[in-house]
Amino acid sequence: MTQAPVPTDEAARLLDLAGYGILDTPAEANYDRIVRLASRLLGTPTAVLNFVDEHRHWNKAAAGMPRTELPRADSPCAWAILQDTPLVVPDLKEDGRFADLALVRDGARMYAGAPLVTPRGHHVGTLCVFDTAPRQPSEDDLQVLKDLAALAVSELELRQRTDELNRQLDAQVLYAAGLRRELSNAQTLEAVTSLSNMSGTPEEITGHAAGLLGQAVGADWTGLVTVSGGETLVHVVQVQPEFPPQLRELFGEARRQGGGVITTLHDTPHNVYIDDYGLHPSALPQAAELGLRSVAWVPLGLWGTNRAALLVLRAGGEKRRPWRSSDRALLEAAGRSIRSAMQRHDALDLATRISRQDALTGVGNRRALEEALDTAAPGSDRTVMLMDLDGFKSLNDAAGHAEGDKALRVFAGALAAEFALDAQVYRLGGDEFVLLLPGLCAQEDVLERIDLAVLAVRQVAPTPLGVSVGGATTEEGALEDLLELADARMYAAKRRRKARAVAVGV
Repeated sequence: MTQAPVPTDEAARLLDLAGYGILDTPAEANYDRIVRLASRLLGTPTAVLNFVDEHRHWNKAAAGMPRTELPRADSPCAWAILQDTPLVVPDLKEDGRFADLALVRDGARMYAGAPLVTPRGHHVGTLCVFDTAPRQPSEDDLQVLKDLAALAVSELELRQRTDELNRQLDAQVLYAAGLRRELSNAQTLEAVTSLSNMSGTPEEITGHAAGLLGQAVGADWTGLVTVSGGETLVHVVQVQPEFPPQLRELFGEARRQGGGVITTLHDTPHNVYIDDYGLHPSALPQAAELGLRSVAWVPLGLWGTNRAALLVLRAGGEKRRPWRSSDRALLEAAGRSIRSAMQRHDALDLATRISRQDALTGVGNRRALEEALDTAAPGSDRTVMLMDLDGFKSLNDAAGHAEGDKALRVFAGALAAEFALDAQVYRLGGDEFVLLLPGLCAQEDVLERIDLAVLAVRQVAPTPLGVSVGGATTEEGALEDLLELADARMYAAKRRRKARAVAVGV
């Protein structure tokens, strides 16, 4: 057989054909109807709808024979696409171009094929009929063939438009779903950010945030992980009912010693997303077998000396989707927000401590004492001991303020150590200190312990120091009046001490 020449518009023709997405698709009823009509109306045993690709003709629909494909060199349709009018071969056996074709040896004699002409003017295939006897189709037959070929092209165009509309609809559905997801994520992030104004410990604040995030990203398990040394503490925040019980036990609330993917992430300063847990080199085989699918690790920075992170797990095996870009974006933003909130929390906590702490000695200051008195439970018993150092002015005058400051620090430290378990120590200013004790305390016992602090300061002071003390309890008056009562008693004790000193001197 003589091979058909390539059309001058071959590249554009193939591009047009590819745009329909018709090649190698299953049979479709509309095209099957067209070939049945062609066979019936032209009175032929066989009718086929072919598309001519670069190296083959491919059969979309066939009546009277199975669907098949042929090398383009063996196809009469390769000749039919070269012209605008139907190609008619009354007797294939007598035409040198086709006499050696297998289809002729199988009994085909007459061929008539109308090109499928697209709106862009390209011939992408043919609607053709075969007969087992030589004959010349009538003009009416050829017109019917052309009409049906045009109908096939219209069907192609409709199919393409429908596919395009479906893609647009799918895109709109995805876009709408994306917008809803973005809105939901924005609301979640806003809620997480607002938690920075919440009172509570970092664990409590982050626990609330973790619950919100786990729900937003479709997590099956969400936990707060803190790492201290080589030990990992896992605090479970949220678990879905369908999360396998064995996985719950494996990642349950407990202290865990190393091992697994989590250990490899301890020092990772950035978010990590694992879409297929079983492929991770450090995956626990048991967890993978139980269906753990994906892991997200969101570092939350340092809480004191401990490193903290949010751990998010999904189960469900191979069918579970990986982390979407929107999930990652939300977790990234939320992680930054939580880290920022914790930094503000730490800064505020530090500022609060500093504002209630005496700068020189490190014990509580007057503000801290007033707050302690104001926040004491109504009706609770308290003991207040007010004291100042005797001889402190002489120490400053003789040895200088540096030695005086040293004495104050030693005395405050000794008091804080002596009463660490059962009292709070405050410096009101100068050399005045206050002890606030719970309950009604015997003053003799308290005075003995104060004397031990005096002994400590005498070891470092170059001049003699003593202490004057005044005490009061809630048995003697309202809590807010105890400081004034203790102050009066302290100064009374100081006057008696001075009077004795004068008398001895005389």
